[in-house]
Amino acid sequence: MAMYDFDLEINRYNTNSLKYDIKRGRPDNIFPLWVADMDFKSPDFLIDELISKANHGIFGYSEPLDDYFIALKGYYKRQYDIDIDTSKIKLTNGVVFSICQLIRSITKENDSIIINEPVYYPFKSSILANNRKVVINNLVNKNNKYYFDYLDFEQKIIENNVKAYILCNPHNPVGRAWDEDELIKIINICKKHNVFIISDEIHADFVYNKKFNSILKYLDNNFAVCSALTKTFNIPGLQIAHTYIADENIMDKFLHELDCVGYSQLSIFGLVASQVLFEKGDEYLYELKKYLWDNILFTKEFLEKKLPKLKLIIPEATYLLWIDFNEYNISDKELKNIIINKCNLWLDDGIIFGLSGKGFQRINIALPRKKLEQALNQLYDGFKDL
Repeated sequence: MAMYDFDLEINRYNTNSLKYDIKRGRPDNIFPLWVADMDFKSPDFLIDELISKANHGIFGYSEPLDDYFIALKGYYKRQYDIDIDTSKIKLTNGVVFSICQLIRSITKENDSIIINEPVYYPFKSSILANNRKVVINNLVNKNNKYYFDYLDFEQKIIENNVKAYILCNPHNPVGRAWDEDELIKIINICKKHNVFIISDEIHADFVYNKKFNSILKYLDNNFAVCSALTKTFNIPGLQIAHTYIADENIMDKFLHELDCVGYSQLSIFGLVASQVLFEKGDEYLYELKKYLWDNILFTKEFLEKKLPKLKLIIPEATYLLWIDFNEYNISDKELKNIIINKCNLWLDDGIIFGLSGKGFQRINIALPRKKLEQALNQLYDGFKDL
């Protein structure tokens, strides 16, 4: 019998929710399915631990103690079968923040950094904001599954004297959990040309029907891994992430960049939450993944039956579905207008993930099944006559 109720619907309006309360010019009653923020209540053991800390009544400067890293090490061993060296981990307030600090630590202004589009759009914006050059290696969509283009990847590295590569593993938005042979090929190209790898592994816990392969298994230097439990247990508001840096010199540069922005201690609530989730979160995660996979299958069956022109990229990972609307042969502007004004839905436009995302939409299915069914019916109402 399940311990956790993912069908429970919770009103998130008027809670300072980015997802529900900040409209960005959209209608007040729009149904938001865009940002990677789940609509499930946190487990009671987490809530109880945060209440206990709040009841203590003192919220001074805080640092993780040894038991924090013992809990993290145990989680990595159980979930990924990795014996992680916690002495190489620095805690920060977020994965994108860490990526920006790494960009400044390992490259100079005007250096080139390569990414695989379509991809999580803060990669590109972080590179540009730090006055580096973006080099794009497009993933190849073959029969509704995406693959690396190794020849183009290496050619772009050579032509642009690329210094760093931001890998999305598992990949957002196309839902790939990269296979071992795929990662080894891409890693070997980077080794050959001395390209530093920054691996964003924040979605590592949402891999379905296969194992997750971290680059921690294949490299011993010239890389960093950025991760967090903020997606896994939906605690981004608690502001905590983990950055693994293999090389001591790069770690020193990274710490210097943190000094430059005046960053030091973390939120006590982020520390408390991550530790208890490392220690007690396994059963919750197991049930959550099962529920999410059922939501994926529900969406797949709905689209096949009622909206067959839509092509769902079946994900190997994440709860963010990548859907191809190109068979309707309409512009991205018209597609966005229909989704907002006819379907009354807020999805993520594929084009923001790169030009290769033209005609696609990303949809967050991490919500109670009845709400997901409602959203899909609204999608059907907007497109059934097209």
